Amino acid sequence: MNNLAERDRAVIWHPFTQMQTAPAPISIVRGEGSVLYGADGREYLDMISSWWVNLHGHAHPHIARRVSEQLQTLEHVIFADFTHEPAVELAERLLAILPNNQSKVFYSDNGSTAVEVALKMAFQYWHNLGKPRRKVVAFDNAYHGDTFGAMAVGGRSAFTAPFVPFLFDVDYLPVPIAGQEDAVLHQAEALFTNEVAAFIAEPLVQGAGGMVMYEPEVLDKLFQLAHRHGSLVIADEVMTGFGRTGRLFASDYLQEKPDLMCLSKGLTGGTMALGVTTCTKAIYDAFLSDSKFKTLFHGHSFTANPLACTAALASMDLLLLDETQANIQRISQQHADFANQLAAYSTVETIRQRGTLLAFDLKATGEQTSYFNNIRDTAYNFLLARDILMRPLGNVLYLIPPYCTTNEQLAYVYKQIIELLKTI
Repeated sequence: MNNLAERDRAVIWHPFTQMQTAPAPISIVRGEGSVLYGADGREYLDMISSWWVNLHGHAHPHIARRVSEQLQTLEHVIFADFTHEPAVELAERLLAILPNNQSKVFYSDNGSTAVEVALKMAFQYWHNLGKPRRKVVAFDNAYHGDTFGAMAVGGRSAFTAPFVPFLFDVDYLPVPIAGQEDAVLHQAEALFTNEVAAFIAEPLVQGAGGMVMYEPEVLDKLFQLAHRHGSLVIADEVMTGFGRTGRLFASDYLQEKPDLMCLSKGLTGGTMALGVTTCTKAIYDAFLSDSKFKTLFHGHSFTANPLACTAALASMDLLLLDETQANIQRISQQHADFANQLAAYSTVETIRQRGTLLAFDLKATGEQTSYFNNIRDTAYNFLLARDILMRPLGNVLYLIPPYCTTNEQLAYVYKQIIELLKTI
């Protein structure tokens, strides 16, 4: 039978997948709300927003309509020497909701490239000033993407091992989790010097590193330390942006604001690929010159694609609705109530929550936090058999649902997680 999965295996190489041992991929034919519909008629509750990108549910009619209208007007135009309404309007509306020190918007096409752009801006900022700085400070086990600059500022792991010889050196700080704040701040005082070009962080939640969470107060102090030495601060909000943490941006919890911000994933509501790097006026001004050599030489063929910008505008329409903001708070409360239930189970530890993100560790033998822990496959398959799409990070189980997810859907997922815990 020449089904979709068989055709796929004949021609496609999937991400983060050992193709020799992986099961056949699941064929999805459509989506609606928080539900994905399989070719075999099964329905799956998408509790990870399809890699953290989907804000408002699959195939949302408002976004689809806006993109369809744009498709009939202008699908793409080169963004060097040209501009268009969706790009300008999106930049205007983004700057209106971002921290007020953000001044300019640079478009790219995904989270990794948004980080690449931020790093290049930071390094060239110092170069253009004639005061080159080459050091970067980042957190242990960070994940900022899979392109080379993004890998360099991420944690060294099995994912980066083949490429380590090609990555630039970074000074790492431990993540300032509860009880470790003072030790991290003490180490940071030694690391932050006048040689540091930039400090990059996933604010409040480290995503792929295991949904590790920490408090705004300590990040404020780290940002202040960096700024005291003139270092630029990069907030990688690719995952935390657009309401995931309970506020529009994780940076909204902070008094000290970043100099550069990286956005993607939820930017278009999960509809299309788009990345954004924003920066302060001071950074932008360092590139203004009669000399073309001070130009930021970076771009992509699909920079500021009108369709993607339109999808982002439509997603923002929905995000800023009172109903959506109420849903974010509702899901956050449901998670908090479930977290109290989880505390009763001895197989669960380190329960943590920030807004619509809920995570906890399953007690496991061996390397407890290893991405390769076998308990990951056990949990994934148990939940998938019950029509729930979750993708544990090793022994870390987490929920990051679309904002349209109902209380009934959440209750079903919570119940199945409890059933899973009873089997461990």
